[in-house]
Amino acid sequence: MPDPSLSVLDLVPVRTGQTSADAVAASIALAERADALGLRRYWLAEHHNMPSVASTNPPVLLGVLAGRTRRIRLGSGGVMLPNHAPFVIAEQFAALEAAAPGRIDLGIGRAPGSDPVITALLRSEGHTSDVDAFPNHVKDIEALMAPEGAGLRLASGEQYTVRATPAAAGSPELWLLGSSDYSADLAARLGLPYVFAHHFSGEGTERILDLYRSRFRPSEHLDAPRTFLTANVVAADTADEARRLALPQLQHMARLRTGTPLTALDTVEVAEAARLTEPQQELVDTMRARWFVGDAGDVADRLAAFASRFDVDEIMISPAAGASAADPIDRAPARERTLELLAARLPQGVLAAA
Repeated sequence: MPDPSLSVLDLVPVRTGQTSADAVAASIALAERADALGLRRYWLAEHHNMPSVASTNPPVLLGVLAGRTRRIRLGSGGVMLPNHAPFVIAEQFAALEAAAPGRIDLGIGRAPGSDPVITALLRSEGHTSDVDAFPNHVKDIEALMAPEGAGLRLASGEQYTVRATPAAAGSPELWLLGSSDYSADLAARLGLPYVFAHHFSGEGTERILDLYRSRFRPSEHLDAPRTFLTANVVAADTADEARRLALPQLQHMARLRTGTPLTALDTVEVAEAARLTEPQQELVDTMRARWFVGDAGDVADRLAAFASRFDVDEIMISPAAGASAADPIDRAPARERTLELLAARLPQGVLAAA
């Protein structure tokens, strides 16, 4: 099959010495570069109260990116729906669609994506019971964002129409995201496109995609299964440089998974000198084997084989290259370089996305 199109998943990483403003500026520059290179999508994740992540509010940041990009699709990867009122999400993304027509994706996740304290602050109920209402909330959002709106029947018996915007000309593209059977099965039953979080777990991808494809029911929006893959990627001019650039994010993930208090991301120089515990080093080695880390040719070939193996035409990469102490504080040169190198090596995918 042709080489895959490239997309980007961004958590707006914060490194040592950066303010939130610096980190956001670096991600704006990265999105502008992805747009100029012809990549297909740029999605922002939702995370809360983490010193190393500034993507706390995807709709707000997407509004900024809509004004700084020209053609790339912009979306959430994803909004954690149990944290929010469905009507608010529908209004936010319908407004983004009005600002950037035909360029907005709404990726929705089912997990709360945070600890119980943050969940209580985000939801006035102070619990995650809305996870159980997830299927109905997804359908509500889909209806509310449509130009015709959703119909409610009031206690009086009166029919009441609700719209996310007063005069919508189109709707954002709705995607379900997940890392388990649940979201794959729901996406299949609702006839929605689906993305499995391979970059997060790295296991079960083939089984989950088979489940989604085999159970898919055509809908008015989609007549066949549609999916792509996510991957953690560090590409550089040499393999040694790529391995070096991968260290800050790999070590950070190892600390997260071993319950170590988190800080902003280390620079590459600090990560090279770091001393990890044995369990942390084992995690680093395991994760690095699953990531795509190497020189441009090697990474591009492995991504193309990865896409072919799972029969997808798009790979959404999380560019995980770290920063050196000498890098500009408001840019992420190594992340930008990853995009540039892969765009040059996967020309068919880039042209297909333009």
